[in-house]
Amino acid sequence: MNAAAASGTTVRPFNLTRWFAVTSLVCVGAISLAAAQLISALFTDRLLRRDAEVTMEFVQSVIAADGFAGHFSGAADPARRAVLEDSFKRIAQIPDVLRANVFLADGTVILSTDPRLAGRSLGRNDELDGALTGRLVFNSGVVRKQEHVGIELPFSGKGRAYFVEIYVPIQNGDPRRVVGVVELYKTPDALSEAIHDAHRIVWASATLGGALLFAALFWIARRADSIMRDQQRRLLESETLALVGEMASAVAHAVRNPLSAIRSSAEMAAEVGPSPEQAEDIVREVDRVEGWIRELLGYTRPISGKRIPIDANAAIQKSVQEFQAELGKRDVQLTAELARPLPPVRGDSALLGQVINSLIANAADAISAPGRIALRSRIAPDARHVEIDVADTGVGIPPSELDSVFKPFFTTKPRGLGLGLPLAKRVLERYGGSLRVASTPGVGTTFTIRLATDG
Repeated sequence: MNAAAASGTTVRPFNLTRWFAVTSLVCVGAISLAAAQLISALFTDRLLRRDAEVTMEFVQSVIAADGFAGHFSGAADPARRAVLEDSFKRIAQIPDVLRANVFLADGTVILSTDPRLAGRSLGRNDELDGALTGRLVFNSGVVRKQEHVGIELPFSGKGRAYFVEIYVPIQNGDPRRVVGVVELYKTPDALSEAIHDAHRIVWASATLGGALLFAALFWIARRADSIMRDQQRRLLESETLALVGEMASAVAHAVRNPLSAIRSSAEMAAEVGPSPEQAEDIVREVDRVEGWIRELLGYTRPISGKRIPIDANAAIQKSVQEFQAELGKRDVQLTAELARPLPPVRGDSALLGQVINSLIANAADAISAPGRIALRSRIAPDARHVEIDVADTGVGIPPSELDSVFKPFFTTKPRGLGLGLPLAKRVLERYGGSLRVASTPGVGTTFTIRLATDG
């Protein structure tokens, strides 16, 4: 006895589908979120960098055309100052520019669209320091620095637009010698809209992709869980069959000989004894026990038989003929409604007849006379299967027991062994068929055989 059984606790079976659903949802959600954030950041950086590079190319083209950098050393001269201011005005007219500054190498503002900043040093500025080394530097967002004072940032229907600052280094002939920096503050509406659109596409794609991935993985896990459960059921059934086989062999060898002796003695007693009725009862009970033994052996024996085209209607008619007279004595009407023409099905005629006989016998045991058993054959709606109904007007099966009727040794009959229905289902599944049950207590029960056509 294990520890759980000893302590009286119940060990819940591992639910693969539920655990996989929760775990995969968390993992796929986290990966999709991280991927969306990384790709959005990459898109934003690439778009901003491209905008900064285009702006730098325009500024440097103006500087090169006007000799802007050559006039830095003589900015106090009115003529050179005029050239600087004319070039600066052209730079400041770049679309979406809110403010432009020109810095000397020492960090002093010599030109600005905001007159209050001209001639001032704006303190420590890491972006300016980076540009003075000859690099293009750009930054975006609402940056809280001193030089932003006085700038009116526009708003859009989607909130504050992107605020981009670009630092363009100015060289005077020598790429290694930076004489100044042009700083531009922009709110590029088209760039802002492109970034917003990129973010929407990235997040929508990440969400849809994550959902599809989760759905695919969940389907695979659910399918695998179903297969494993079916394999577990088959394994338990195989273990049960092995036990039944051992029991059947022992019973067959140990009981059949005594039963034969008892039956022979009862038959003799019926002929010469004073109580023939009691002797006949003994014979009937012996035959019942012998039937159980045959049922046990039949359930454990490997199912054989060739898959050949057979006539289901012929098997039904043969079973009806075998049972009709006996059931008529018990006031049970047995009828058959056969669809014609009916295509042949794949299977074994003897085994199919055994299945139908077992279902008729079960139906007869469930009926309190008078009653009716109806057999019907028909072509299934998909036209690739044939269905056979065995319907009775018996007591019916409670809903709580419907899932157990095909389990070995489960029976609602006081003298039943519980192997007839499991054996019938096993036979049909061997040939690619199935056996279903539907029942209403107090109204009756219908078993439906489904077999593939030979087409």
